[in-house]
Amino acid sequence: MNFQFDIVQEYLPFFLKGTLLTIALSLAGIVLGLILGLFIGMGKMSKKLIRIPFIWYINVFRGTPLFVQILIIHFGVMPIFMKPVNPIISAIVALSLNSAAYIAEIFRAGIQSIDKGQMEAARSLGMSHAQAMKKVILPQAFKRMIPPLGNEFIVLLKESSLAAIIAAPELLYWGRAAQGAYMRVWEPYLTVAVIYLILTLSLTYLIQYLERRFAKE
Repeated sequence: MNFQFDIVQEYLPFFLKGTLLTIALSLAGIVLGLILGLFIGMGKMSKKLIRIPFIWYINVFRGTPLFVQILIIHFGVMPIFMKPVNPIISAIVALSLNSAAYIAEIFRAGIQSIDKGQMEAARSLGMSHAQAMKKVILPQAFKRMIPPLGNEFIVLLKESSLAAIIAAPELLYWGRAAQGAYMRVWEPYLTVAVIYLILTLSLTYLIQYLERRFAKE
């Protein structure tokens, strides 16, 4: 195999630009997913009739491919709200809605792992249910949620590559552009793979550091 480094060198600025957008998409998806996920997770733990739509939200987004969700949101939903449709916004919406379903389950499992006596003790001290959740339950549950939340962030980082299909100029988009321009496979896709590997390994080490940090507290 004759690896042509000049192709990588020529497209390096685009790869870096795509990497920054990949990180931005992932961060936006995880932040919005955390907010929505907490709301959905709490909704799923509500009374029977109230929790039904939240249960089905989780079922739909966890039970269908993200690839299909991106296509439906970009070509079917977003044109209702904007014309022309911005692929970056479509990608953020799709990633956020998808991650929210998984994060909701992480929140639910984390909250339910805390002994019920903690809530009863907080209520006996005069706290409302919301105050007890904010000051007692969630801080304890968050420590237990760090590993699965970190895994979800890593998964979301890799799945953001699917945004290339709607022409969001993230990392894989530029890898496909280089492949199409030179009809070469190894140079662009190996470069993309190495960058994703660096990102995921860096994130993995960061999560492990946070786990050790919170374990000491």
